Amino acid sequence: MRTPKLQKTDDTPCQLSLIIPTYLTNDFVLFQGFLNLNKPFDWTSHDCVARVRKLLRLKRVGHAGTLDPAATGVLPIALGKATRLLQYLPENKAYKATIRLGVRTTTDDLQGEIITSQACAGLSLVEVKTALAQFEGKIEQIPPSYSAIQVDGKRLYDLARQGKTVEVPVRTVEIFQIDILDWREGDFPELDVAIACGSGTYIRAIARDFGAILETGGTLAALIRTQSSGFDLTDSLTLTDLETKLQAGIFQPICPDAALQHLSSVTLPATTAQKWCQGQRIYLTFDVPEIVRVYDEETRFLGIGQLQDEVLIPQMVFEPIS
Repeated sequence: MRTPKLQKTDDTPCQLSLIIPTYLTNDFVLFQGFLNLNKPFDWTSHDCVARVRKLLRLKRVGHAGTLDPAATGVLPIALGKATRLLQYLPENKAYKATIRLGVRTTTDDLQGEIITSQACAGLSLVEVKTALAQFEGKIEQIPPSYSAIQVDGKRLYDLARQGKTVEVPVRTVEIFQIDILDWREGDFPELDVAIACGSGTYIRAIARDFGAILETGGTLAALIRTQSSGFDLTDSLTLTDLETKLQAGIFQPICPDAALQHLSSVTLPATTAQKWCQGQRIYLTFDVPEIVRVYDEETRFLGIGQLQDEVLIPQMVFEPIS
């Protein structure tokens, strides 16, 4: 069997041609790609998906990285076939958080009932810096009782609302960097921090545990997600922005491979690319990482492949070739 000649590329450019809408017979537009949504306050992530689904008249809509209703900021939304790419997005996230000291609540943020409230006006910034340093690196964390984590098949927030107390499993999370942005003294001082972290990190738990170390109590007063899954807040759209662009006929999703640049890429010759898109396995003549982006010679994004024993296997075919 002749081994096809392949070309490996590390930085294949994003192709906007893939996200040009296709007009269907009912005059609806089929969108394929991502939306970098700036989630509004007091909306659940599910609320946002439902609203986008209605605005775009699109059934297949999903999101990456749930945000609490009280949080705002980046909520990556996948449209159409891009929902199958959610599992391949990078997991790292970044936040700007405000921690209020002297207060403990049932939900570890200001949405819950106050458990304790005690002024701590004498707290110094030196003490704060010393305590905060303990949160960098890999740490063990107990998620808030009001969270979407499941225990015995039931969501923690459902159990908490029923008044049931369960043992929440400890998890290991990683904080890459945590920096102080502002410190405001007072009876209930507040600390603004920037946090870069890995997947699964609860910022509410950091606020709670930070207050416990200082022996003052602490709760999350505000949270903005500034980065998530390769998307940045500076490039995000609000729901109002989205609606305005749709009414003007100028909305275009972010091309599907834009957030997958952390993955290496492979370029296939035309004949080989067609076979791969049809589900056939392709033998490679060079080493590539296990999961890669796959392109054809016209730099069209074809999908995601997995390397097993020198064979490139289709995992997700985004753009079939006829």
